[in-house]
Amino acid sequence: MSDRIIIRNGTVVTMNDADDVIFGGTVVIEGDRIVDVGTSAEVAARQSTDGAKVIDAEGKAVMPGLVDLHFHTAVGKGWSDHLPLWEYLETCWYPIIRALNPEEAYWAALASYSESIKCGVTTVNDMYRQLGSLARAAEEIGIRAVLGNDVADDEHNLDTLEDNKAAYEASNGAANGRIEVYIGIEWLPLASEGLLKEARSLADDLGTGIHIHLNESLTEVENSKQRFGRRPTEVAYDCGILFDRCIAAHCVWLSDTEMALMRETGTQISHNPSSNAKLGNGIARVPEMLAAGINVGLGHDAAECNNSRDLFEVMKFASLIHRASRVDPSLQQAPDVVRMATRNGSAALRHETGELTIGKKADVILVDMRNQMFTPLHPDSKAHLYSHLVFSANGSAVNTTIIDGQVVYENREFTTIDEPKVLHEANAAFLSVLDRMVVPT
Repeated sequence: MSDRIIIRNGTVVTMNDADDVIFGGTVVIEGDRIVDVGTSAEVAARQSTDGAKVIDAEGKAVMPGLVDLHFHTAVGKGWSDHLPLWEYLETCWYPIIRALNPEEAYWAALASYSESIKCGVTTVNDMYRQLGSLARAAEEIGIRAVLGNDVADDEHNLDTLEDNKAAYEASNGAANGRIEVYIGIEWLPLASEGLLKEARSLADDLGTGIHIHLNESLTEVENSKQRFGRRPTEVAYDCGILFDRCIAAHCVWLSDTEMALMRETGTQISHNPSSNAKLGNGIARVPEMLAAGINVGLGHDAAECNNSRDLFEVMKFASLIHRASRVDPSLQQAPDVVRMATRNGSAALRHETGELTIGKKADVILVDMRNQMFTPLHPDSKAHLYSHLVFSANGSAVNTTIIDGQVVYENREFTTIDEPKVLHEANAAFLSVLDRMVVPT
């Protein structure tokens, strides 16, 4: 297979500093990098097609791959999902992931990553268990993955910091650097202050980041106030968890003081609006976060509390939910939301993705605009295109996904996995886990 790809005649949504959209544009990839971007005529004058794989993107938007900044591999989508968060965790989520074995985790990860890739996601920030299996799946399917364990205090029978350290030593840097390992902290109700301090120390020792749930629900906030005498983000700050390599998921119930701590420490936030809505946890104060200069990306959370890994759907929620609750249609304009799903997520993870500019990593998706979702479409209106990407499109419009310069999904077919087998095995894994899971009484 050629390591040179020319994607030509497309509508190139660069997400560069100038927010350029090139109508009739071309993107050239060599190895894992973007080496040229411009109008098709300009690039044709500079680049030969000899030996290259040429993709005709006529009628398609060519844009950076989406970054799912808060992700959990999931085996039980739609199972027992009528419950509020705390009850759901205790009676479904934790029993399932405690029962999960490595092979089941592998198939669950392949099923999870495959749905994301089909919907244009090229990077996942995945907190789960059995990280060796997740790394194996990520390497095989070709996705860019940041993996973190589900670490809690020992009595909760999840993962330990020792597990996370072992996962880092086994998998960090695998797949030519596509796979990284962070320290994953489940959430404060299952963590002592000692564990939090040790987690930051381990992250520093390993030179890696931290992924944690914070201020997701009001019950979590009350639990923290009762146990620690302070709100969750205040505890995390005191224990050193907050810093520029920390991804704090949800942050629905941040006080003004907690938001200031996020800004002071440069902590990254993943906004997960559809999950927060489904679980009845509320609406994060994203307009205030952005106004404070906090970097905010987007995540779907988990298929169990979202039922879809489609980040296009999350983008729509990330605009509409704030406009509705604030009675303000000026909020969360379409270009800003696309930036959250691309550049912001990439920046949060310190990746060289999220935009189509020379020198960046070649994580690129092609979105087919020859359908009702994009009709009508003015042929040279950037605003009209952005509107359709956020408010009209869903993941089914994605035609091709390229990650690290490799075509992993082309013309809606995987090049790396046997998709029917993955779906069959993932379903079997779910039934197997159900047979063994122990629900507390």
